[in-house]
Amino acid sequence: MKIAFVGKGGSGKTTLSSLFIRHLAFRDTPVVAVDADINQHLGAALGLDDQETAALPALGAHLPLIKEHLRGTNPRIASAETMIKTTPPGEGSRLLRLQEDNPIYDACAREVALEGARIRLLATGPFTESDLGVACYHSKTGAVELLLNHLVDGREESMVVDMTAGSDSFASGMFTRFDMTFLVAEPTRKGVSVYRQYKEYARDYDVPLKVVGNKVQGEDDLDFLRQEVGEDLLVAVGHSDWVRAMEKGRPRPFAELEESNSRALHALFQAVDAVYETRDWERYTRQMVHFHLRNAESWGNAKTGADLAAQVDPSFVLGEQRRETVVPQSAQSTPQPA
Repeated sequence: MKIAFVGKGGSGKTTLSSLFIRHLAFRDTPVVAVDADINQHLGAALGLDDQETAALPALGAHLPLIKEHLRGTNPRIASAETMIKTTPPGEGSRLLRLQEDNPIYDACAREVALEGARIRLLATGPFTESDLGVACYHSKTGAVELLLNHLVDGREESMVVDMTAGSDSFASGMFTRFDMTFLVAEPTRKGVSVYRQYKEYARDYDVPLKVVGNKVQGEDDLDFLRQEVGEDLLVAVGHSDWVRAMEKGRPRPFAELEESNSRALHALFQAVDAVYETRDWERYTRQMVHFHLRNAESWGNAKTGADLAAQVDPSFVLGEQRRETVVPQSAQSTPQPA
């Protein structure tokens, strides 16, 4: 399952996403965690020190490798250079699975020991000084969108993405790539403003959205959130001594997390699991194509010098029934089915 954590800066979305990742690892659920925020804090929230966090390879720095691997033998894609962040898969494309070994994970993922399990951690990479004036942050998250477009995932495995703050993900179609989006909101007017933006933008795309109230200190805070977000409010989380100890560099066993917060995390897990039966791979593929055609027309064709609409395979539908056929580079002479 594909899960996004969003919210305004400072809402606590990285903390909540890291707790949910720990909860999944504690349950022995295979997890790929992705830090897609412009401020890279997920590694630290998962227990990495500053040196380990700084050493995480950047997905954005490995775009050529990512594109070449995912392109596979798709005859509709002339070269990796003509792929953009929304390029959809077709027959011959390599599909991505959460529990496989592949060159992308080899180059970009780092294994992290977590709650008696091992998870994979990916990071877009920070926005550096060299990017100023020549790049936008969406060029960094483009690698994540490509991975999501080619990902075939099942029920008992998860990709959890800590998204960039605010509503920046609406600059592309990435907000439609998730089975569940958890919006972390504080009980303030500013705290629920991003919720309203998400609700408005996502209305026409059937994006499952639930609100996680954070920094809730009493019934008045809870009543405020209920009034502002209604039935979208799933759970509320208050102060956590366990989290404060982690932030001080004094981690405790995850089993010692407060019972109320453990119940809240389980409620998140149940909400994700409940939407599995409603997954619609045809709609998922159709939305992918929709945003690709929009990007192709607005900037992609001009940037690549190619007609990117021709990359769309009209008979291809992504789905769990798809089985990847990996063709060795030396044997890629004729297109093979995905």
